[in-house]
Amino acid sequence: MILNPIKIPDGFRSTVDAALTERGFTGTVWLETTEEDPGSTMAKKAAAEGVDLVVVAGGDGTVRVVCAELAGSGIPIAVLPAGTGNLLARNLGISLDLEAALAELLDGREQRIDSVKIQGDQLDSDRFVVMAGLGLDAAIIADAPDGLKKHVGWAAYVVSTLRNLNHPFVRVEITIDDLPPVRRRARTVVIGNVGTLQANIPLLPDAKPDDGLIDLVVLAPRRVSHWPRLALSLVLKRMQEGRHIERFTGHTIQVKAATTVRRQLDGDEISTGHILTATVDPEALLVRIP
Repeated sequence: MILNPIKIPDGFRSTVDAALTERGFTGTVWLETTEEDPGSTMAKKAAAEGVDLVVVAGGDGTVRVVCAELAGSGIPIAVLPAGTGNLLARNLGISLDLEAALAELLDGREQRIDSVKIQGDQLDSDRFVVMAGLGLDAAIIADAPDGLKKHVGWAAYVVSTLRNLNHPFVRVEITIDDLPPVRRRARTVVIGNVGTLQANIPLLPDAKPDDGLIDLVVLAPRRVSHWPRLALSLVLKRMQEGRHIERFTGHTIQVKAATTVRRQLDGDEISTGHILTATVDPEALLVRIP
């Protein structure tokens, strides 16, 4: 059991212990992440001991780190939503209620999903399972107030979005596999292993975690006045490609910005830079699903 102690609610451990005991899991090892180590050492310990199941509870960042370490290990991972976004859990159809999620996962089945390798300037080789982005996307994540996230959850990102609507354009060069690069002016570029955001908004409606592909979306509303229509089309799931939005799909996607920009991996801001190169690693993760 790998958990971020800052994220878990009161009574969490007793609820999880009861569910595990009821289903015959014994000898559970509890490992807590720290600010200095968000899950890497804990996941390595689990892999070294050859455990039967890793249950991870925390935000998207905790889930990403644990999944990155366990990619290719064959150890099944059960993701208990305990953060603000919980995007992997949402995209796998896992309930956001703790007791319901425990029942779904512990009584569920196993499925292989993709992991995505990521590289870039000023960035060590890493992985993500949800989305990576640069530009406005990263600014929204970084500028969402922690206190507001604690009290209102993902709605804090709505507040941050409104604050950043006039985020500057960035010129990007996008290369998909071996195709010739395309150049665009974008507010934000997002690479996704899954496609659904909070409130069931399909940013990348064709993205699936087990299709052996990664998807990319370019959002480029020219003026602040264009955002309401774009936002409404997202909510109503009528987001058609056009001047303000384009989508691409491939096995390897590189995004190169003309200037230094903010970047994020699965909801965590990383170092600023120019480049993100993502490559899908098909079926690298074994996860529990309902």
